[in-house]
Amino acid sequence: MSGSRTVQPSQQKLAERLYILNDRGIGMLNRIYNIKKMLSNPESKPSFLNEKSVEKAIQTVVRKFPLMDIKGNSSQLAPIQGMKTEIIKSLNLYYFTFVDILEFKDHVSDLMTTMDACQIHFDLTLNFDLTKGYLDLMATYVAMMMIVSKIDDRKAVLGLFNYAHELQHSKGDENFPRLGTLITDYESPLKKMCEEFVPHTKLVTQALLSLQKIYPRRNLHAPQWRQAQLLSLTAEPAKIMNNATIDTMPCEYLSLDTMDRWIIFGFMLCHQQLSHPEVLELWKVALHNGFVVQLFRDEVFLPHIYIANHFDGIKGYSKRVTELREWLHQAAQVSPGVHREKRKYLRMALKELSIFFTDQPGLLGPKALYVFMALSLTRDEIQWLLRHVDNPPPRKSNVKLPQDEFVDRQIPELLFHMEELRALVKKYSQVMQRYYVQYLSGYDAAVLSSIIQTLSQCPEDESIIWSGLCNRISSLSVKQVEENEPFDFQDVRLDWFRLQAYTSHSKAVLSIKTQQQLAKHMNTIIFHTKMVDFLDEMLKETSDLSIYCFHTSIFEHQFKQCVEFPAQHRFSIAFPMVCGHFMNATHDLCPEERLTIGQTSIQYAHFFLKEMSEEVNQVITAICEEQCAMYDKLLPKTCAARLAQTFNKKKKKDKPTKVIAETSKPGTESYRKSRQEFTRMDKLHMALTELCYSINYCSQILVWDHGFVPREFFVQHLEARFNKALVGMMMYNPETSDIAKPSELLNSVKAVMSVLQSLENYVHIDISRVFNNVLPQQTQPADSFGGDKTITSNYTDWYLEVLMRQVTAGHIVFSPIHKAFISLVTEEKLSFHAEEYADLMELRALAELIGPYGMRYLGERLMWHISSQVQELKKLVLANKEVLTQLRTSFDKPDVMKDLSRRLINADNVLQRMSIVGVLLSFRDLCQEALNIVLEDRIPFLISSIKDFRTHPPPGQSQMVINDMASAAGLPCDVDPALCASLRQQKTELSADEEYSVSCLLMVFVAETLPRLARSEASVYKAKLEGHANNCHCIAKGVNALPAAMFTVHGRADVDDRLKEFLALASSSLLRLGQETEKEAIRNRESVYLLLDKIVTESPFLTMDLLESCFPYVLLRNSFHAVYRIG
Repeated sequence: MSGSRTVQPSQQKLAERLYILNDRGIGMLNRIYNIKKMLSNPESKPSFLNEKSVEKAIQTVVRKFPLMDIKGNSSQLAPIQGMKTEIIKSLNLYYFTFVDILEFKDHVSDLMTTMDACQIHFDLTLNFDLTKGYLDLMATYVAMMMIVSKIDDRKAVLGLFNYAHELQHSKGDENFPRLGTLITDYESPLKKMCEEFVPHTKLVTQALLSLQKIYPRRNLHAPQWRQAQLLSLTAEPAKIMNNATIDTMPCEYLSLDTMDRWIIFGFMLCHQQLSHPEVLELWKVALHNGFVVQLFRDEVFLPHIYIANHFDGIKGYSKRVTELREWLHQAAQVSPGVHREKRKYLRMALKELSIFFTDQPGLLGPKALYVFMALSLTRDEIQWLLRHVDNPPPRKSNVKLPQDEFVDRQIPELLFHMEELRALVKKYSQVMQRYYVQYLSGYDAAVLSSIIQTLSQCPEDESIIWSGLCNRISSLSVKQVEENEPFDFQDVRLDWFRLQAYTSHSKAVLSIKTQQQLAKHMNTIIFHTKMVDFLDEMLKETSDLSIYCFHTSIFEHQFKQCVEFPAQHRFSIAFPMVCGHFMNATHDLCPEERLTIGQTSIQYAHFFLKEMSEEVNQVITAICEEQCAMYDKLLPKTCAARLAQTFNKKKKKDKPTKVIAETSKPGTESYRKSRQEFTRMDKLHMALTELCYSINYCSQILVWDHGFVPREFFVQHLEARFNKALVGMMMYNPETSDIAKPSELLNSVKAVMSVLQSLENYVHIDISRVFNNVLPQQTQPADSFGGDKTITSNYTDWYLEVLMRQVTAGHIVFSPIHKAFISLVTEEKLSFHAEEYADLMELRALAELIGPYGMRYLGERLMWHISSQVQELKKLVLANKEVLTQLRTSFDKPDVMKDLSRRLINADNVLQRMSIVGVLLSFRDLCQEALNIVLEDRIPFLISSIKDFRTHPPPGQSQMVINDMASAAGLPCDVDPALCASLRQQKTELSADEEYSVSCLLMVFVAETLPRLARSEASVYKAKLEGHANNCHCIAKGVNALPAAMFTVHGRADVDDRLKEFLALASSSLLRLGQETEKEAIRNRESVYLLLDKIVTESPFLTMDLLESCFPYVLLRNSFHAVYRIG
């Protein structure tokens, strides 16, 4: 053996070490970045670093760093002693991350030294993976050391940990001396790295100069792109089916940003090479591309200022400093406009590619390179804009920026077309696999075999690898694609990486410099293999936009601009889709940030989809408002106003009158003078079309293993908005008691529903599902969205608390002939007209709005009020029990009854409460009739079945169950099941017999007090209303319904007997009115007589024959004549 041992590249594992160190370097960058962010945030940094008690101790540690004199500073460091365990636990991850960086630095230095010794030849166009790996490692190392120097608390963290370690183990950590040296040396990182890279200058320069073959033609401006028709499939129509191939395949989609970083970092470290014109020109072009360079994520540095400050301390570099300052001004003034034009060109180019590949996905095979070139260029432009917007040059540099050049409202379109191309690649991946499997086995394998056979000299181990590569790709078949067999060419790519290392050695038998055709063909083959099994990673490499995770303020701002700019509405879906990229920023070496980044991605995806849904809903709301306004023009009230206006014009033709502005006729909005004339509705529909296109664009968005379905998201918000709008259209104000008429509300609801139904033309949703989820909610007292009041609840409150209170106050009367409640002319003017809210037509509209469930709830609330009145009536009965018992047995003794009647207490109160019960029951019957009319129209077959079931009940079936079913359909029942249920729920301390006796006496009480109605002026019968002014005619409803329910509840089946008893008592007491001589007592005698006729007429248990046996019909006939003659 010779004394000086030669270095064998195959033994040094250069490719493997380079691959591993590059991956580890990215992981370490993740960790050190994470540490910097945590220490700069007061909320996330260790709590003891913010405590005032240890502030002086920390200052001492930092001041003395890296030397630690424990004895000399024991008093100042005393606070740390009590928290040494906490310090070690909290700072352990931070400290050993710096230890890992130190180890990484050693490995990088060792590998680069080995490569120097091997005299590796770098050429990006030949040994692409080796050269790229080397330059990536250099750039990663530079970025890592610069970020380390930017961590403010690095000395405090390392010093505190070492001191706590020494307290606990009686000695400092073994790595601390070297760490202290590292931190001290890298106070000025650029100076130290320049010294370190002196031995590596030759290789770094050689690798960077190989970019001269690629960089100039890649770094063109938009006019040159346009002239060359870059990325255009139609530039040469005859060759549209030809495979897009070039000798430098991997260089074509290599990031231009990456090349700029390599050049700036490399010649920044090896600045002695700037004396060479070709080096200086390369560096100058890179520095002209912008004034901000990315270190990692959102950590950047301003190269012109940073390098100029370093060069200031080097003798003879004043010219370089002046050049850098000039270039800074040029970059700030010129580059924003250049990049704006590039983005403009790329928007059109990506749009064209998307259209072509959507229409002809087969072109993705031969033209795959175009896709990745386009994605790479676009990603570079977006990253350039983000870092330059976020990091303007400092004011002291006196650089003026053209701010308008940084405002790009079309960025959403660029993002959208990127996502569109990515989606096409994923969708048609099998098309691409099929194409490239055939290409690899049919062409690439044959060419590679022929080239290998021409090799004159090839070492045995390399020959084995070459043969394996050739056999591997020649064995491929389309059948593997058809059978969905998984492909994995990672071994092929790693073997080629190894061969690059073996053949790039200065003393290699088979030199890559002499076998350029072989190297270029292998690079092409590697690209083709990636098209088969590496598409996801290729998309990540060329179009990853996880950078937005660290520029969230700009991300939000761009989204808001998109939403505000109608022309960009359809591209808004790109923003939640970009959130799916965020997890690409994570690394296995830094698992602690996965949760943070994952949550950020989900929060922003949720936020964007929510805002998009809100924006669509706002547009829909505006359209609904316009539609409701047009529907309102068709209402009778609008027509009446126009008729009145026309009538007044004719009537006052000769008299000068004020000029009244005419309202526009319905339909005038459809007249157009020209196609260019856009109305508000046109703009709203255009906005709706664009936004719905965005919502409908993709079925699912995957973000950190969470699936977001935009259409479902939209539907949920639409349901909530629709539910809220339904209640809002009521315009219910509890303070002023204002509320929309049911018919007008129904009209508005139909208008809104017609708009919502048209949504199915814009987006693939089932609008009937929305209706089925929302409208039934309004039939309940509270919705399930937020427990808010519904249409049913508000209308029930209004009718019972507002309308019915005015009825009992004597301002409103129920008219059976009109089937409506009608306002009376009184001194106190009502804020509404009862007939506009409580006639049959309005209640039919109400029944359509709230349905059978809502009407049932309204009925139950009515029955609760009736039940409470019955409770009070029973109390009055108990107070008069003895007198009523005597009256019940003395109906054939007029004198006795007269005396007993005078002893009754609160008799007028009984009449008032019975009147209230009657009014409530009248309203209930009116509601039931309205419901039945609606259901007869909507479900006639079901209603006929219910009627048949009630007429012919099954044997043994309870009549109350049948009545309950019939009542729910709005059919009248002899015994009201809802009233029975309400009465059953009453709490009582009386026994069943006592309760029955009270019910009997209640009917006696009512019968005995009826004559008192004749004394009241308000008891006058109004013929045109077929009712009494004080609603006493409604007592008939109460007299029939109340005993029917009460005695049914008691279960004695004697309703007929009790009503006959009532009729006998009532007839006897009313006949006594004929013997009265006091005028006041017989003021409205005839009107009251008619009440007895009404009771019998409406009763299902009493007959006119029975009435005539108790009460002379001649009196009723004369009474009718009398009241109709007056009224």
